[in-house]
Amino acid sequence: MTDTAPTAIPPTAQVTLDDGRVEIAPGSPLPSGPYANEDLLPVPVEKRTWTTYNFSALWVGMAHNTASWTLASGLIAVGMDWKQAVLTIALANVIVLIPMLLTGHAGPKYGIPFPVFARASFGIRGANLPAVVRALVACGWFGIQTWIGGEAIYFLAGKLIGNGWSDAGKVGGYAWTMWLSFAIFWVIQVAIIYRGMETIRRFENWAAPFVIVGAIVMLIWMSNKAGGFGPLLDQPSKLGWGGAFWKLFWPSLMGMIGFWSTLSLNIPDFTRYGKSQKAQTWGQALGLPTTMTLFAFLSVLVTSGSQAVYGQTIWDPVQLAAKTDNVFGLLFALVTVLVATLSVNIAANLVSPAFDFSNIAPRKVSFRAGALATCVIGVLIFPWKLYSDPQGYIFTWLGLVGGLLGTVAGILIADYWILRRGKLDLVDLYRTGGRYWYEGGWNWRAVVAFVAGGVLAVGGASLKPLIDGRPIPALKPLADYGWAVGLGTSMVLYVVLMLLRGKDRLEA
Repeated sequence: MTDTAPTAIPPTAQVTLDDGRVEIAPGSPLPSGPYANEDLLPVPVEKRTWTTYNFSALWVGMAHNTASWTLASGLIAVGMDWKQAVLTIALANVIVLIPMLLTGHAGPKYGIPFPVFARASFGIRGANLPAVVRALVACGWFGIQTWIGGEAIYFLAGKLIGNGWSDAGKVGGYAWTMWLSFAIFWVIQVAIIYRGMETIRRFENWAAPFVIVGAIVMLIWMSNKAGGFGPLLDQPSKLGWGGAFWKLFWPSLMGMIGFWSTLSLNIPDFTRYGKSQKAQTWGQALGLPTTMTLFAFLSVLVTSGSQAVYGQTIWDPVQLAAKTDNVFGLLFALVTVLVATLSVNIAANLVSPAFDFSNIAPRKVSFRAGALATCVIGVLIFPWKLYSDPQGYIFTWLGLVGGLLGTVAGILIADYWILRRGKLDLVDLYRTGGRYWYEGGWNWRAVVAFVAGGVLAVGGASLKPLIDGRPIPALKPLADYGWAVGLGTSMVLYVVLMLLRGKDRLEA
């Protein structure tokens, strides 16, 4: 420890149970002071109750949504065939599962959320840097998903009300009724998140199977329109398996990894409620790669069918569902979209940034206040622009997200697994002057590793359709591998800098 500050709380002890889980010792005062509040404190062992099914259902609910549907359909739209698209997505989700399990380990063991977990590597105050970066990314995702949900309401109401709704006067390039639909869906999500984590868990449990059924129904409908499954499987690749495919494959793979790179950081926000390490490990391993691959397969078949039936690739499932003349079928399809979007948006894009914003000022910003901040910022990032075409969605948005958050993941994994071997002082995570205080609450080594990894990962990336050009053109060759570059660079640099500080300092 190189800097000291007055201890803000009385001495507190932690205990390790026989199964390896750690909690504040019974009878000891809970951490208090400027870096603790009810939402950030460790979850008591008796309240860590989520089972393998709960985690699997969480992933099924999050994976089976409109945005992940457009991952696969977007790859079809840019030229891949169904085999190439499914291969890319399956491989990406096996890869991203690894950091997901590594960072998720701290949740069941210590009962802490992501912002508190990040304090071990970035410092008590420095943890606000990755927390805010991750929160802003989640705000972008929240906005995109809310736009999708609003789009579903808009098309559904248009079919029921008629042209007076669909052809309403335009504001900012969209019908004013589309903006109203966007606002309605926004309010629905705020209402659910205000009811708390237990409501979210129950919602995920029933939403997951409903969405699977909806996707299968959509596949059956499209195969009937196309005259069987044959036309869905026969759509050729525009790229072949030569150089044109591999040139697109690597940035696509990084984009697919980037899709869940947010959750690979803040998964402790959910695993902190885990009954055991086995529950979170098996729940995630069974829930993420399998369901994402299955959903990708359904998505590419339906999108390929749109090529065969309509002569064009319709990558947005809401616009595809709106083409049916069957009112019941349309209602079912769009309600499925709404449930799927609610499921992922609340779990992935509201819960975690709410904790992140709360971490900035724990005594002033509650979980609910953080969630409301997310909802507001999610509108201000203009999600309709990010979602306007598959090129910008996959290669600009997902590429940038993956590059930046891969950098944070590298630091977290290096600190927790390589340097500390999974051992944390639970009380010091909330205490000024402790081992995670570093220099004035900041670990500059983590900041340097983050900046270096981030520059190499995204410095050469294209920012279209937002702006033209690349920030650092010389780094263009690294842009296609942003997530891997960011993770590898930050991990190595962080370990080197911390070892130069002195390994014995990790324990003091």
